[in-house]
Amino acid sequence: MSAQKKKPTVFRCSSCGHEEAKWLGRCPSCGEWNTLREAAASASSVRAAGAAGTAERWSLPLAAVDPAEGSRFPSGMAEVDRVLGGGVMKGSSVLVGGEPGIGKSTLLLQVAAKAGVSGRVLYVSGEESAPQIRLRADRLGLAREGLEILCSGDLELVLDALEKLKPRAVVIDSLQTLRSAEAGSVPGTVNQVKYCALALSEWAKEAGSAVFLVAHVTKEGAIAGPKAAEHMVDAVLYFEQTDGELRFLRATKNRFGSTDEVGLFTMTETGLAEVADPSRLFLTRREGGLPPGAAVAPLWEGSRCLLVEIQALTVPAKASLTRVYSDRVDAGRVARIAAVLERHGGLRFSDQDIYVNVAGGMRIAETGADLAVAAALYSARSGLSLPDRCAVAGELSLAGEVRPLRRMRARVRACGALGYAEVLGPVPEDGEREPGWTGAATIKEAIRRLFGPGARGASGGKPGPEGRGESV
Repeated sequence: MSAQKKKPTVFRCSSCGHEEAKWLGRCPSCGEWNTLREAAASASSVRAAGAAGTAERWSLPLAAVDPAEGSRFPSGMAEVDRVLGGGVMKGSSVLVGGEPGIGKSTLLLQVAAKAGVSGRVLYVSGEESAPQIRLRADRLGLAREGLEILCSGDLELVLDALEKLKPRAVVIDSLQTLRSAEAGSVPGTVNQVKYCALALSEWAKEAGSAVFLVAHVTKEGAIAGPKAAEHMVDAVLYFEQTDGELRFLRATKNRFGSTDEVGLFTMTETGLAEVADPSRLFLTRREGGLPPGAAVAPLWEGSRCLLVEIQALTVPAKASLTRVYSDRVDAGRVARIAAVLERHGGLRFSDQDIYVNVAGGMRIAETGADLAVAAALYSARSGLSLPDRCAVAGELSLAGEVRPLRRMRARVRACGALGYAEVLGPVPEDGEREPGWTGAATIKEAIRRLFGPGARGASGGKPGPEGRGESV
């Protein structure tokens, strides 16, 4: 009688997941001591070990791949489809991160109930019981034939359910609650997160189904667990919240689309509602025009133009070292714009504390907001208001030039649709101007057009000893 074949084993690091064929005192990957533990070899490790001695062909011609297998299906929420690049890609894995209580579970329960895909949808929860999920679904008015619920944190049990049910879409809430006996006994560790994310991503590609993984974030705002988990998935989405009820869904990684799109939601009693007209959320309605220190900027986010109000305040520094307070616009960028204004605009900012805010809490990264930030800072420092119903857009160089922007005509048309009669921006390169588009080649010319020819720096002045412009 032949002896029973011994199952292949490896020595796996409990800290980083590195595998070795034999035991070592120190892990060569992370440098930790006495962390290598004997464990059963995974299927991928067995295939890799035997790949050199097998003649089986694993590759296939590109022409033999069916393009229909990489098609998309609607998530049931237009803002989610927008961020993902037009819908959910079959066979993809999506990591969704956000702070506790922001609405990640609500968002993905709505996606699970509304996804435009035939077949079953599985919602796996390691944090809530089945009655709790049912109560939340009833409160949100969600009902779907074929929506299955599994409340477990055991990865092997989840994979068995996936093989039996063959769902077309899966939600894992959350990745940090999953655990596998092969990766250790404690859920949420670095090794567990990497192992579970890789196993679910591989299953999604083999089955042609979409997997959504909910992830917690640290107090610094990054997804908890190893950074390598983000490399194992196809898309990484962050769910952010402002001071009010507005939520932002952004993509920091997307293999199947752009990362410039932003999805906007508001939290209501019946769940997350998509924002139909986002520009109106970022603009404050006033009867007497803009106050000093405020400017409106048309920003291009993905495939749409959003109008936001940028607010600035300058006060004398209380210490010898001045500071910039800005969390919605990069503080270094604000300091650079203030330096350009001091050099070319005739006002001193080197003895001022600068505060910059964006109404509505939207984070701005586009360079097209440079000229609007400069206008708001100049308005706050000089006490002069910008013209009523006037928007500002343009990239600002260190030489004080207003550089061209992409899709400037579309920005002007979007401003006109909201009642803004004039948009100050870069000079059109082809000489053809959209109605309402006023061009400025330099920051001095922009100041003159916004605040009049008598404004400091509008006539080419340079800052004097007290911050007053001196004509040259």
